[in-house]
Amino acid sequence: MTNKNDSVPVLVAVAWPYASGSRHLGHLAGAYLPADVFARFQRFVGNEVLMVSGSDVHGTPITVRADSEGTTPGEIVDRYHKEFLDNWEKLAISWDLYTSTGTDNHSDVTHDVFMKLFKKGYIDKRSSEQFYDQDAGRFLPDRYIEGVCPHCEYSEARGDQCENCGRTLDPEELIKPISKISGSEPTLKETEHFYLRLSDFQEPLSEWLSGREGWRNHVLNFSKGWIEEGLHDRAITRDLDWGIEVPVEGIGDGKKIYVWFEAVIGYLSAAKEWSKNNGLEDDWKKWWSNPDSRSVYFIGKDNVPFHTIIWPAMLMGYGGLNLPSNVPANQYVTFKGGKASASRGIGLTITRSLEVFEADSLRYALAASFPEQSDTEMTVEEICRRINEELVATWGNLVNRVLSMIYNSCDAQIPSPELRNDEDMALLERIDQIVELVAEEIDKVELRSALQKGMSGAAEVNAYLNSMEPWKLSKTDPERAATVLGTALSAIAGVRVCLAPYLPFSTEELNDVFGPINSWQREEPQHGKKIEKPKPLFKKVDISLLDLDD
Repeated sequence: MTNKNDSVPVLVAVAWPYASGSRHLGHLAGAYLPADVFARFQRFVGNEVLMVSGSDVHGTPITVRADSEGTTPGEIVDRYHKEFLDNWEKLAISWDLYTSTGTDNHSDVTHDVFMKLFKKGYIDKRSSEQFYDQDAGRFLPDRYIEGVCPHCEYSEARGDQCENCGRTLDPEELIKPISKISGSEPTLKETEHFYLRLSDFQEPLSEWLSGREGWRNHVLNFSKGWIEEGLHDRAITRDLDWGIEVPVEGIGDGKKIYVWFEAVIGYLSAAKEWSKNNGLEDDWKKWWSNPDSRSVYFIGKDNVPFHTIIWPAMLMGYGGLNLPSNVPANQYVTFKGGKASASRGIGLTITRSLEVFEADSLRYALAASFPEQSDTEMTVEEICRRINEELVATWGNLVNRVLSMIYNSCDAQIPSPELRNDEDMALLERIDQIVELVAEEIDKVELRSALQKGMSGAAEVNAYLNSMEPWKLSKTDPERAATVLGTALSAIAGVRVCLAPYLPFSTEELNDVFGPINSWQREEPQHGKKIEKPKPLFKKVDISLLDLDD
């Protein structure tokens, strides 16, 4: 367990969502909620957390949507950035900074990284053939092209990635490419662009990946597979009119830095922005240049190569900046067998979900099904079952049950711990062990397992109550009944610590009874403190009343 005096700087770097459409529960379960649980825990144990992300405002999905709606990319960005901010507030996602890639700060940091790599020879200029739409009279960025994936034969692969098999692609690899603008088959035309010399980092990346311990197998295997196939240099500019300006001349007009290169720089630019906002100009270095710091990147598995190969290569080339400590990429959330996808409209949106589920209830149901090791099927029925049969029936009812008995039979005062016997102490020892086990699991980013262990603590308290039967003791031995209830309440205080990173709203609701959580340990409730008449922490969900189509 980390002590306050041994505080470690922990960078929690979270995937940047495209501001091109509503995010769905797959995004929330894949990156944003896991990051929040992890960050909250790290703060509880006394570490110095910087949790950053922001809206990606330059992705081609934004321009594709703007074209389809007959509006501007800026209007699309403004609409969805506001929606994201509203989602995060309602879910209590505890950002230290949520920004966007549209700031002057981000552009400045992107130019700094570009120029440093350019001057060191890791970026060079090349001529290449890229797809051109003769009917539209323009070059086609990756997302403006669809075709058949050469690896899995999926018929709707994009020019940058196949959503079916997760492979990143170059547009020229697609079979039967089609322009999304005109529907015609594009032709190849020569153009000039700047390239990142990924091949220069083949050996250092291989050596670095071979030393990664505690990483998820699917992340390491996928990344090492990329290395073994041989790294290819990749164009980092595109023929676009929406994006960050190229800081050097020589490739003609109408070029912008491409999103996959500049978006990952957002983790660094956001840290610098946070420092400036807080009047601490160089404080960002605490997380980026300190060898004792940790940097944990929360992403979906389709973003693995960008965070385990391309971004580390850029960091190596730049020099003096920390590489990722861990990239615990989650697998996919599927809805009725199909991968949740904003672009294809598959999956329940976060906004719609928050209209029908309480925030803590939604957080719990998703966390209990985090796709950490394998793809996870998500349905409205399963969300409701998790809420009703687990959160409400096990945890919510336990808290309400014990507080109600104390309110009714102990004069609404928290009982004294003085008369506890061995059975009482054994329960508290088990709860304290569970608190430690949950800490170990969360620190390893095994968040689903940690939640299960935390809920096992609630089951332990329920078993203790059923064994002791304080409702009967209150009639025959009220002193013993009070001790049992006080012990159960103390155990609940420990379980509350375990669940606090997952359930921020209901955790805070119990502050009147227990006080705020200031450390990762069970605190004894204040003996003699008056409590108010308890109210249920959570509402049961009646699925028949929900007007949802998942």
